[in-house]
Amino acid sequence: MNNSEYLKQERAAAWRDDLRKAKKNKERTSLARVKMPEAPPIERARSYVEVNSGLTPEQAINEASRCIDCANPTCISGCPVEINIPKFVKNIERGEFLEAAKVLKETNALPAVCGRVCPQEKQCEASCFYQLKLNTEPVAIGYLERFAADFEQQSGKISIPEVAPSNGIKVAVIGSGPAGLAFAGDMAKLGYDVVILEALHEIGGVLKYGIPEFRLPNSIVDVEIESLRKMGVKFETNFIVGKTATIDDLREEGFKGFFVGSGAGLPRFMNIPGENLVGVLSSNEYLTRINLMGASSQGMDTPVVRGKKVAVIGGGNTAMDSVRTALRLGAEKVSIIYRRSLEEMPARVEEVKHAQEEGVEFLTLNNPVEYIGDDKGKVKQIRVQRMELGEPDSSGRRSPVAVDGSEYIIDADTVVVSVGVSPNPILPQSLPQLKVSRWGTIEVDPDTLQSSIPDIFAGGDIVRGGATVILAMGDGRKAAASMHQYLTNQTKK
Repeated sequence: MNNSEYLKQERAAAWRDDLRKAKKNKERTSLARVKMPEAPPIERARSYVEVNSGLTPEQAINEASRCIDCANPTCISGCPVEINIPKFVKNIERGEFLEAAKVLKETNALPAVCGRVCPQEKQCEASCFYQLKLNTEPVAIGYLERFAADFEQQSGKISIPEVAPSNGIKVAVIGSGPAGLAFAGDMAKLGYDVVILEALHEIGGVLKYGIPEFRLPNSIVDVEIESLRKMGVKFETNFIVGKTATIDDLREEGFKGFFVGSGAGLPRFMNIPGENLVGVLSSNEYLTRINLMGASSQGMDTPVVRGKKVAVIGGGNTAMDSVRTALRLGAEKVSIIYRRSLEEMPARVEEVKHAQEEGVEFLTLNNPVEYIGDDKGKVKQIRVQRMELGEPDSSGRRSPVAVDGSEYIIDADTVVVSVGVSPNPILPQSLPQLKVSRWGTIEVDPDTLQSSIPDIFAGGDIVRGGATVILAMGDGRKAAASMHQYLTNQTKK
């Protein structure tokens, strides 16, 4: 019997054991999945109060008790950073909440963040035994992750992962988003002297500039960043690699390895008439001005337009963040314009639900074809075309097809375009020998995330072109393991 057949048989035996265990634990498997408490829509739609309120200890223990502690825990393989999910969940079931948080930190540098913004329904929970074999609601792994991480933060007894003695080797991380933070955490544990170089004035990347506080409070991010500081990670802000200093400059300063996690901060537009009108802006600019520069407060140096009729173009999580932010800035009418149907919308189901509850209008199967301005050059209307779904495209979603003669006009004094992003080009342009794709992403070995320049590794949106927080963190961890191997081999030469 070859190794592959042996593993198949082992897996099948484990599934049989788990099914037998489920039958014996009917009290566990018949329990209903916990519902996350939420702030009422009428209260939260005009404030930055966090929408999800978190579980109580009793709710967390009850939900954790649903887990049957599978012999074949497929939830772990569904997690990009490979958290030992059964172990942390069982700690919660026993009431050992701080121990649960320690387990999370073994592989996840940002558990309180991930418990809030990761699409668990497509990852660990999609691989849960309940979902795969019992065809019922999975264990609420994301809610439990958030609970354990929040409990630790609120207790004041925050554990700092063990760090190996310093090996004296300096590595630079370019960008302080989720990929860079995850990479830095793993390299610090291995004893490296890690310095994160951030172009903006605050640490956190997309966690700070891209995600509003009603979904992810900055204070939560700051606590997790502080844990990295205590592990020895250093941070420098207002530092643009390729402008402030080149990679060669940094090599001369003694850096032996580089991880590029500079993200995808270059907005895309649709190239339709009227995009240069006042009041038409990208979701990147809109959210960065508000989330990072305080533009929602009166008297700030970086203001933002406060429209009364706001239309957001797109259907992803960033579009949901933008349209719900517009509500909180006082808009009277807010709309999502999306060219496919609600079923094809890539945003998390939870985010769509929250937006609907808060009064967002969804104009699905519609697409803007022109922005119309007034005599002062400010947007006042959008010409929209109705769409219908055709055959599936390469992503598996049905392609939108324009309906002839279906154009109509809607009023809008602010348009936020959220139709995708491209990688930040500054670093690649400073390194002509670095291989990039035609989309501007850095080309890497998929197994090691090593670029065409041996001491440079990359991950997250600068490689993927746009992805989730947890996938970026998974890249950071993979790159850390690969760079450690590379630098170890270099030291031996």
